[in-house]
Amino acid sequence: MKGFFSLGIVKGFLGGLAGTGIGMGLTVLIRLALSLPGWKTEPVCVVGILAGVISYLAALGVFHHWLRWAVGSEDEEEKEIPVTGWRRYFNVDTNHKVIGIQYLVTALIFLPFAVALQLLGRLDLSKLIPAVSASTYESVISTHGLIMFFFVVIPAFTGLMNYLIPLLIGARDMAFPRLNALAFWMIIPSGLLVVFSLTAGGFDTGWTVYPPLSALFQKVGMDMILLGIFISGLATILGSVNILATIFKMRAPGMHYFRLPIFVWSALATALMTLTFTQFIAMSFLMVLFERLFAMGFFNPLLGGQVLLYQYMFWFYSHPAVYVFVLLGLGIISDIIPVFTRKPLFGYKAVALASPGIAAGGMIVFGHHMFASGMPAALRIPFMATTLLVAVPTGIKVFAWVATMWMGKIRLSTPLLFVLSGIVIFLTGGLMGIPLGIVPIDLYLHDTYWVVGHFHAMLFGGFLMPTMAAIYFWFPKATGKMLSEKWGKIQWLVMTLGSVLLFVPMLALGIDGMRRRVIDYTPGQGLQQLHIITAVGGFLVFGALVVLAYNIVVSLKRGANAGNNPWGGSTLEWMVSSPPPENNFSAIPEVLDRPHLHGVEGSVHARLGSDDQQEEAED
Repeated sequence: MKGFFSLGIVKGFLGGLAGTGIGMGLTVLIRLALSLPGWKTEPVCVVGILAGVISYLAALGVFHHWLRWAVGSEDEEEKEIPVTGWRRYFNVDTNHKVIGIQYLVTALIFLPFAVALQLLGRLDLSKLIPAVSASTYESVISTHGLIMFFFVVIPAFTGLMNYLIPLLIGARDMAFPRLNALAFWMIIPSGLLVVFSLTAGGFDTGWTVYPPLSALFQKVGMDMILLGIFISGLATILGSVNILATIFKMRAPGMHYFRLPIFVWSALATALMTLTFTQFIAMSFLMVLFERLFAMGFFNPLLGGQVLLYQYMFWFYSHPAVYVFVLLGLGIISDIIPVFTRKPLFGYKAVALASPGIAAGGMIVFGHHMFASGMPAALRIPFMATTLLVAVPTGIKVFAWVATMWMGKIRLSTPLLFVLSGIVIFLTGGLMGIPLGIVPIDLYLHDTYWVVGHFHAMLFGGFLMPTMAAIYFWFPKATGKMLSEKWGKIQWLVMTLGSVLLFVPMLALGIDGMRRRVIDYTPGQGLQQLHIITAVGGFLVFGALVVLAYNIVVSLKRGANAGNNPWGGSTLEWMVSSPPPENNFSAIPEVLDRPHLHGVEGSVHARLGSDDQQEEAED
């Protein structure tokens, strides 16, 4: 029992609960001192939550080093006994591999909950089982969307970047290890705020949180959402700074930009977009919170505000955010295909530059979300043009993938199977997005299930399938064990079938005029049958995730030993042991050529320096 209470996460939660109580109590006392009613739910709860988050982080220990530095007692850190074994993952740890696994496990924990919320909505829409009431349907579906994006997609990709980037570029760790730990541990309370918002009344606004509905008519659950996403956004910004500094300043000798793996190019573009745009959703949510607490009029026309201002700020972030998860997924695909085709990546430089090209194009397309909102007609055509042009750098990547596979010695192992499904689903979703960028068609399809189908196809093809491929591809490196190919292929088959059954009927529903975020619809016209098919697809995807969990647990216990390089990869992470050593490299890597030169005689991407060079560098 003593060991349990010594875990950092337990101390953090206990400190957070104490801080929340103290913050709420002080708020009540201050209000009474100001001759105000002592209890007013929103300000008391908001102050309590903020105090709880800060005290949680303090009790957890993320501030200890900085506080010691501030008072001039840094030497005390040397007296600490390092935490080892499984306990590392429940305490503050600065090793990038530990933090990467913490992010990934956190995403996998939130994922079933987010999927379960969606399945409740699917069941209700099928009219077979009344899973949730009409009054809570919007809260359930909206919470599903926010959890999926902010606490599944972003943590999963942040975890992959944390684990892989130092290994891929020949670094010992991330540039700012303690900042890295702080960013991760902020995700936990922000995610719990969003999850438990359902118990505090939820929010009936949709995941976009548009005012005036979000500013005037919601319960405390709305405040929890606003605070949770703001804290998550702050953590994401801190993580982006770390990723950029690591890539820019910590590359191994010889690791020029055009010798970086495509995954690192994608991470670079992703971090640039995240750092640039996350502040806009964080500030828009904070402005809504200030309207609720202090009656400010940012978006209230009666107080001189402008409702559409929120939409501009929201979509200025939220459309680039689509590329945040797509870009890294495309990077995963680009790095895996050459390994399983034994050919160099076709058009390496074009594929590398396509990542910042997609990022740059994604910055100037947000307006197509507002074609139906009263946007000035003069702006519609420019935004339509940029929306269609952003497909060009994406097309470059798809063309390069196909050219790389052409006449290759293809091995249909589980990672490549997920990659192939991802390409097909992503390409389908992308093609279905073209009509949404064309003004007259978008005015008809806007806010229909066509948009939901397009978005889910992009999510499954650009995130879920590449992430599954990454898990099967790099799991041996992280654990030293191979995942079962048999169970992997079963999971691939079930997940691919479920994905198609989930999003294809949504496109048909959209053509038939089914509105999104609506629980009721007119019977007939085949709408119920289509909703039943999507529900079946959703349950198949959930079942595939259960297969993955089983495969991971069994493989960790009795999986085959992987060796250092089971796939025959050529990048730096395959040159070290599985799992990698604490400091990644015992000798300084020297990069000699670009990666992915499979089949090119005499090509060597990198080599490890001698131990003498290593000792000289450390001196």
